[in-house]
Amino acid sequence: MMAIYPRPLIGLAYLPRFIRHWMRFSRLSKDARLRLVDAYPNLCDWVASTPFDPHYFYQAAWLARQLASAPPAKHLDIGSDVKLIGTLSAFVPTEFMDFRPLDATLTGLECTRGDILALPMADDSVTSVSCLHVVEHIGLGRYGDPIDPEGSRKAIAELERVLAHGGRLFLSVPVGRERICFNAHRVFATKTIVDLFGKLNLISFSLVDDTGRFWPDCSPDRANGLDYGCGMFVLEKPRSHQAP
Repeated sequence: MMAIYPRPLIGLAYLPRFIRHWMRFSRLSKDARLRLVDAYPNLCDWVASTPFDPHYFYQAAWLARQLASAPPAKHLDIGSDVKLIGTLSAFVPTEFMDFRPLDATLTGLECTRGDILALPMADDSVTSVSCLHVVEHIGLGRYGDPIDPEGSRKAIAELERVLAHGGRLFLSVPVGRERICFNAHRVFATKTIVDLFGKLNLISFSLVDDTGRFWPDCSPDRANGLDYGCGMFVLEKPRSHQAP
């Protein structure tokens, strides 16, 4: 069944309040004259507490704390939220690589173009890399990428390939009841992610559950039974000649 997003429709319920506020402001104002052509209705912001997306809020805080506790000489991010990347680059030299390159300039930030299915790096060459809420989209065509049912698996193989021995990958994906929500994203069982990264060791796991609660450093089993959580994995490639 096709999903219909209700937020814009819900906003229409607040249109009468917008009109009342317009009229009141016009009566009270002595100088400012409101013009309909300049109106910019925001109809869904009358809320009791600041709204936020728990997945993106907590994964940004999680990654920033991971890197602040042991800053790498340079960090590579592939396709994550750009607001997070701008903040990371303030304290860790960061390269942000995306299929759709970011046109921005900041001290400590390098923006490049790259395809997660064919990363322009040698094997075992990157010591610190993050990829947050990205892998689940690959191959579904949402962002102009080619349709490929194996897209996520291929992206995972590329991340595993470029990670250096002793290097760490910081990954987040939707976790819970495994499925494809075409053409938005996939949802993975935590065991699926661990199995797909067969050459890497799981160092730690954190979770945002279906209620938006953050569980730092918990068991991957906590995600069992969820519908749409956010799993955050710290994965490490064993050093040379060390068995996984």
